[in-house]
Amino acid sequence: MGRLDRAIALSLAAAVALFGYLPLASWLPGGHDIPWYGPVAADLLTGLSIAAGTGLVLAILSRQMPALWREGRLDPLRRSAERQWIAWVAGVAALAFILYIWVARGVLGGRPLLIDEIIQVVQSRMLAAGRLWMPAAAHQEFFSSLHLVEQGGRVYGQFPVGGPAMLALGSLAGAEWLVDPVFAAGGVIAFGALVRRIEPRPGVALGALSLFALAPFAVFMSGSHMNHVTGLVWLVIGMWGLARATTEGTGRFRDGLLAGLGFGVAAAIRPVDAAAFAVPAGIWLLASAVRSRRPGALLGAGLGLALPVAGLCWANLETTGGPLLFGYTVLWGHGHDLGFHVTPWGPVHTPARGLELINLYLLRLQSYLFEAAAPSLIPLTAALALTRRLSAFDRYLIAAGVLVIGLYFAYWHDGFYLGPRFMYPLLPLLALWTARFLPALRERAGDGLLLRVASYATVIAAALGLATAVPVRARQYRGGMRSLRWDPDRAASVAGIRNALVLVRESWGAELVVRMWAIGISRPDADAIYRAADPCRLDHALTLLESSGMSGTAATAALRPLRADSVNLVNAEAITGDPSLRLSRGVDYPPRCRAKVEANRNGFTLFPPLLLARQPTNVYARDLGPRDSLLLRDFPGRSLYLLRPLSGTVGAAPVFIPLNRDSLVAAWRRGE
Repeated sequence: MGRLDRAIALSLAAAVALFGYLPLASWLPGGHDIPWYGPVAADLLTGLSIAAGTGLVLAILSRQMPALWREGRLDPLRRSAERQWIAWVAGVAALAFILYIWVARGVLGGRPLLIDEIIQVVQSRMLAAGRLWMPAAAHQEFFSSLHLVEQGGRVYGQFPVGGPAMLALGSLAGAEWLVDPVFAAGGVIAFGALVRRIEPRPGVALGALSLFALAPFAVFMSGSHMNHVTGLVWLVIGMWGLARATTEGTGRFRDGLLAGLGFGVAAAIRPVDAAAFAVPAGIWLLASAVRSRRPGALLGAGLGLALPVAGLCWANLETTGGPLLFGYTVLWGHGHDLGFHVTPWGPVHTPARGLELINLYLLRLQSYLFEAAAPSLIPLTAALALTRRLSAFDRYLIAAGVLVIGLYFAYWHDGFYLGPRFMYPLLPLLALWTARFLPALRERAGDGLLLRVASYATVIAAALGLATAVPVRARQYRGGMRSLRWDPDRAASVAGIRNALVLVRESWGAELVVRMWAIGISRPDADAIYRAADPCRLDHALTLLESSGMSGTAATAALRPLRADSVNLVNAEAITGDPSLRLSRGVDYPPRCRAKVEANRNGFTLFPPLLLARQPTNVYARDLGPRDSLLLRDFPGRSLYLLRPLSGTVGAAPVFIPLNRDSLVAAWRRGE
């Protein structure tokens, strides 16, 4: 296997070098523009030069100053890790948990900031209340949201049930923000059990454990509400069971059961990620069972996998109506699924675009993985290039990693939040091979100057990143998405707002999209029409459709010609305050549309975060102009408020503005 192992390692190193260092996406015809590549690459090369240059100087000085380089200096640490591994794992997990909590509360504010997080928290609260779905409101358009499925009088989130089920544990305690840090710390413990089994060198195992737990990519993600975190934890548990089942040669049922449960729960959270790890694991277990004639682990894995997957299928059946039909397919159509086809929004997904996305993900990992002063993938690339032999588990990890990349090559969406989040399942592989870099270099080049330069440069690059890049990234995350951090319950309590109907002023663009949803236009069609139509013409057309009662496919057909407006639309964010709202060049808009633009410029907020308001007496509903008369009939006798910022300044906090019902009705009659 030596030559094959060498070929596999070299091929993977070459692929990482090709896609992780070069801006291929911007070189392909019609490919992604990567304006950040030049400045980021320059910063990383500068940091690498500083680290390597300083490392060379220290390496030369170390020959004259033995105190700078003492052979065996880390031997006591290695021996301690070997003798007291459980204590080391516990210590690293405890430190990691503290950092995760700091990110969750101090950096991300303890609130879901991405629409994916918001809707999964909505789902988690349904589950905590003992429901998979909630009945739709009489006029659901006032409470709709992106990623919220409204089907047959039922409302539920589009995401697989497993992630929200994890968050539901926090919902029961009123602290969803705590779930990912707790699970992530547990994942560190599980990885500690795994890595000590698959990596015989205690020093390398400790390095991999530390990188897995404390890499900035892991730390920032573990403070979020994202299902990538819990998904990875269960994948690691599955891999731990797989390692136990395959390295001891006993084929024990309980080890297979652990592997199956890990991969099965991961499948209920993130099916694509789970498939990438479970398929090669199943092949390995099958081959082991045939070879050893001990099917216990294989049977256990099958049972362990079947239980959570059966729960996932049941949840799908109760919501979407099909055991293998997911909410996002119901909402967006089969264009949402894996494959090369027309997508729910954005360009057609082609193999070339898939390569562009993989290129983007790996380029981003160079910064976001370790936030070092030098490219983060250099140690991994070098370790692979230097490797002669692979263990059986190395081959498994590489196969699973290649499958992860291959599956996301076939997925159309650019998954970026707190880093290239679709690459998060690769963290065990990235941590392990990064930790192997210096030992691999020692094995191939000995203890000479090259090893010393590399060792010093690695430490310096990490220290510079910790001192500079990590604080900058933390400030970036802390200062971002400010409107999503606003706490409506606290603000309502301070303002004395109780038993009120609160109309939430969103942007004109959001209002147009929701009005299309309300007349039965599908999410993909509504998105395509909104992106291409002049907003004033769309507003007028929607008013006519609403008054005529036309809906569904007929309404879609009536609006589709408006997509021809796209040739004349230009970005108008400076005028409207909304980057998605484009206006026609040189058009003199009528008073109603000018008023909408002016209202946009004067300030709007986002409705989806209000779905998470916990104060039970207030009802938050989006403001849809004259259509609000439906709400006034549904909620009589309540005090009435408009919620919006007092200015269009980015991040301006919304305020409660009292409204008079009679004045509102009079304004609607005047067409305002």
